[in-house]
Amino acid sequence: MDVSEPASISSGIAERYAAAIFAISKEQGELAKLEQDVDDLAQALDDSEDLRDLIHSPVYARSAQQQAITAVADKMGLSASLKNTLALMASKRRLFVLPAMIVQVREKIAEEKGEMTADVTSAVALTDAQRRELTDTLKAKVGRDVKLNTTVDDALIGGLVVRVGSKMIDTSIRSKLVSLQNAMKEVG
Repeated sequence: MDVSEPASISSGIAERYAAAIFAISKEQGELAKLEQDVDDLAQALDDSEDLRDLIHSPVYARSAQQQAITAVADKMGLSASLKNTLALMASKRRLFVLPAMIVQVREKIAEEKGEMTADVTSAVALTDAQRRELTDTLKAKVGRDVKLNTTVDDALIGGLVVRVGSKMIDTSIRSKLVSLQNAMKEVG
């Protein structure tokens, strides 16, 4: 069995939901609201272990998942189209693809706006000044507006890992230590 098969199935499911919600929101002239809602939903997933458990756990019944995600959507003030999509995903047991769907929706919105998305992982949270400087630097390199998706991973020790499109720049201290370790193994 090909181990990449489940991942490609999940990404295909996420792509279909993302395409649908993007098309509906665009048709209704609500792309700005969708962008804000998706950012809020991503933040909620990052902040809430209970929400992550809800979307991934098979223990919850479909109806319980649907009621819970609808309540979350209402509490967050998400658009009706996104709320309905989340409820549909719960009824079909597809909430597990929500993180991938968020990524897909963000990519579609960025493409619509002529932006690129850069995934930035840093050892510590970036300040507003650092975010602006990084955005300006990346914009100069790629020739398009760049929106940053930032995450913090203290295992990097220091530095950044930046992914823009198919390019990755890893200036983390962790990767430099791994390179040094490999070089020392080759010598010894």
